Amino acid sequence: MNELAEPKRTRGRPRKTEGERDDGNRRQALIAAAAQLFHRKGYDATSTREIAALVGMQPGSPFYHFGNKQDLLLAVMVEGMRQASERQRAACARLSGQESARERLRMLVRNQFDVLLGPDSDFIPVMLYEWRSLSAEQRQTITQIKDGYEAVWTPVLQALHDSGQLQAPVGLARLMIFGALNWAVQWYQAPVEKTVKRSSKAATQTTSKSPQRATLDDLTEAALALFLRDPA
Repeated sequence: MNELAEPKRTRGRPRKTEGERDDGNRRQALIAAAAQLFHRKGYDATSTREIAALVGMQPGSPFYHFGNKQDLLLAVMVEGMRQASERQRAACARLSGQESARERLRMLVRNQFDVLLGPDSDFIPVMLYEWRSLSAEQRQTITQIKDGYEAVWTPVLQALHDSGQLQAPVGLARLMIFGALNWAVQWYQAPVEKTVKRSSKAATQTTSKSPQRATLDDLTEAALALFLRDPA
């Protein structure tokens, strides 16, 4: 009798079981809920019970995925930097390669404002607010990821420095630029949309009477005007 042939193995990683996929989804749900609550209430004022309740889990569920609340905070920051890096890579990929250094910096600054202030922007503000709540080892983990993200800016700033548009030393300028951009999370308010009637037809307009309610494009142009001299 012929022996039954073993089923062929598919290449690549083995498929995840339904339980493994569910665990991954639950972990991501906890990270997103933690980011939202840490941003809204602060790390110290948020309990793991509240995080679990926000996603409809039992109070002890977070500890199935994370050793403690501090590990969950680290996961929030790692996820934030992962998302920021993906957005930055996608923005860079949309460039044609013919842009000037100033135009490349405009893209980087605009993307940074999206990361900080756009939809689903809870993650990075948590990193800025709650940095000291991490252990020294955890801070080192985030620093390595952050350095990789910021390294993309260095050649752009160097080109601007070489052309005379950026006067400060590149390394110092990069730190100060990120400091200024990141501080926007402290004061920025999105423009208010209001509906006005024109000839019995409703239209939506965005109003931005105060600097705090400028659009992200307005913030980007203001940042470039602040940091750079006009090209010769």
